[in-house]
Amino acid sequence: MARALKADFPAPVLMTSTDELVAVVERLRREPFVTIDTEFVRERTYWPELCLVQLAGAHDVVVVDTLAPGLDLSPLGELLDDPAVTKVFHAARQDLEIFLHLFDRLPAALYDTQVAAMVAGYGDQVGYDNLVSSLTGAHIDKAHRFSDWSARPLSPAQIAYAAADVTYLRTVYQLLRERLETEGRTEWVAAELAVLTRPETFRPDPESLWEKMRPRTSNRRMLGILRAITAWRELEAQRVNVPRQRLLKDESLLEIAATAPTDAEALARVRGVSRGFAEGRSGAGLLEAIAAAYALPEASLPRQSRGKDGPRPSPALVALLKVLLAACCEEHDVAPRLVASSEDIDRLALEAEPDLPVLQGWRRVVFGEDALALKAGTMLLGVDGTRIRRVGC
Repeated sequence: MARALKADFPAPVLMTSTDELVAVVERLRREPFVTIDTEFVRERTYWPELCLVQLAGAHDVVVVDTLAPGLDLSPLGELLDDPAVTKVFHAARQDLEIFLHLFDRLPAALYDTQVAAMVAGYGDQVGYDNLVSSLTGAHIDKAHRFSDWSARPLSPAQIAYAAADVTYLRTVYQLLRERLETEGRTEWVAAELAVLTRPETFRPDPESLWEKMRPRTSNRRMLGILRAITAWRELEAQRVNVPRQRLLKDESLLEIAATAPTDAEALARVRGVSRGFAEGRSGAGLLEAIAAAYALPEASLPRQSRGKDGPRPSPALVALLKVLLAACCEEHDVAPRLVASSEDIDRLALEAEPDLPVLQGWRRVVFGEDALALKAGTMLLGVDGTRIRRVGC
């Protein structure tokens, strides 16, 4: 579906003043859609340090230097809030996290071309460069992908690279939207974009983060301590603005949960915990969290989620369902990952009709109904040449 693309975008303009930003935002708010991207650094901080915001309209391509002295980004917030202007991103999650932290709200009327590309059959989490190449035939120079965007001054080549992230995106958006409208899949995209409009998507509950560590224990007291100190780490990392793993590694948290140190001396003996940390403000806060969790009544302690000790689905049935998923997604030209996860397949194999997105809406049409029929024995899988085909019993 590649189309030759005429490189007739406006030349990018580097903006460093509030007055310039106000003027371009006023123009962009008259357009039906604007493409947006960001450049940031995050290696040493919990919160991303925003370095650039790129914006493109029909007649403007701007690279906003967010580190410019005195620059007020509130006009950008007004553009993001405008429901009459669709804000187009590619792989929007990190950009949206930045804007949520910056403005304490998410953009209105947003669109993610990576999600749209998955619905259109371009594979799981297709990269921007590959999507541009597939849809337009253009190729983006990747030389500045790993630039230090916080360093100043920016070179002309860096500015051009940053601008390319929003110029070609306009064509990508238009082609994808046209295709999905023709195929009647706009509602599929809207259903997937809904998750990006919820702040909780980007602000996980600190009290539930311990589950991602998959502790290999059923000791509820240890799990209660792990829940408390994992939540404490998340909030403390935000407070001091350092990456959570740099503050305290997962391995240290698991050891702390198992040993439940009661003083700075014992805490300092944990691998990965320095004496300075243990005796400082952070160490005192961690010890308080341990003590509070240790004092909880048994009924308030968490249980290990069903995993290795719970019932397991039939590996053969799981394999069949995965083959069926691949066949259905091939037929409908949609990315399998968007339809069902490995966890969804396991639950489909184990439970009669679990409450899962794959058994709702468009996913049920694409795969869910066939999955239930396969489980019920009313459908068989066969091979027709080089493709899997479904056969009714």
